[in-house]
Amino acid sequence: MPRSTRFAKIISLRKRHWLTYGLAGKAPNTVKNYKILCHTHVIRDLGKRRLSDLTADHVDKWLAGKARTLSTRTLQAIHSCLSRSVQRAILREKVHRNVVALCEVPTGRPGRPSKALTFAQAEAVLDALEGDPMHAYVIVSLLTGARTEELRPLTWDHVGLEGRPDSKPPVPPHIAVWRSVREGGDTKTRKSRRTLALPARAVAALRVQRRRQQRQREAAGVDWRESGLVFTSEVGTPMDAANVRRAFRRALAKAEGIDPAEWTPRELRHSFVSLLSDHDVPVEEIARLVGHAATATTEKVYRKPIRPVIQTGAQAMDRIFGA
Repeated sequence: MPRSTRFAKIISLRKRHWLTYGLAGKAPNTVKNYKILCHTHVIRDLGKRRLSDLTADHVDKWLAGKARTLSTRTLQAIHSCLSRSVQRAILREKVHRNVVALCEVPTGRPGRPSKALTFAQAEAVLDALEGDPMHAYVIVSLLTGARTEELRPLTWDHVGLEGRPDSKPPVPPHIAVWRSVREGGDTKTRKSRRTLALPARAVAALRVQRRRQQRQREAAGVDWRESGLVFTSEVGTPMDAANVRRAFRRALAKAEGIDPAEWTPRELRHSFVSLLSDHDVPVEEIARLVGHAATATTEKVYRKPIRPVIQTGAQAMDRIFGA
């Protein structure tokens, strides 16, 4: 085997060492994404160079070239992958310093900007999706601002469609956003764990969804896989992000004047924020509703009490869309 080929093989294996052993405990999708990034950008471009010969200039030139085609976020990811790979080699005395840590990540191509539905577009979508399997999902996401990663693991025992009207103070219909599809089931931040009152249209849609799911359960028979989830496939299995995206775009095609290819489920959450802002809901309250961690400072400064069920969003959405 030629010397250059032998070196290339050895160095490629060292860069793969982190992929093989350094991702223990990460979620399967996270591991998959790291592997794609590393094989596509790091190993393919730098795999033939010895780690001990890698310099900061090499990394700067590599990142600058990548900045012409990749977004800043992707550049940060591949920089992190390479840096962590080199750091692992340092701990095993393969190299003596991490030159990647000396390099700044350049600004890449602008990413796809997020959009928000206008009120007219939102009304058109809700009307067009009446009777569609995604109707309840779209309504709950649009009218509560819950993340798609929070709705996919939502279970019926975290949905209170009747509320507790006899308690003091009365508790309105609500959903408990306490879980996500992240590793371990935790929400994105501590502030993301919240209980939200449901607007009237969301309550009605979820009741329809419960009846729809019961019909699916009966039709599937022994093939039904009970999960307790609110949003499932036709046989009760969980929906992943790709399932939701395809179903969302297929449903969105029913709305006149909306190009499904231009929208993703997460933009329902952006639309929630935009609609509340357009109707004069304070930004501090919107931040609480969507579970942003930054609300800690706002709550401390303004001394606003936190209600057991945050009702502002539901009340505003009932005003916007009507009960």
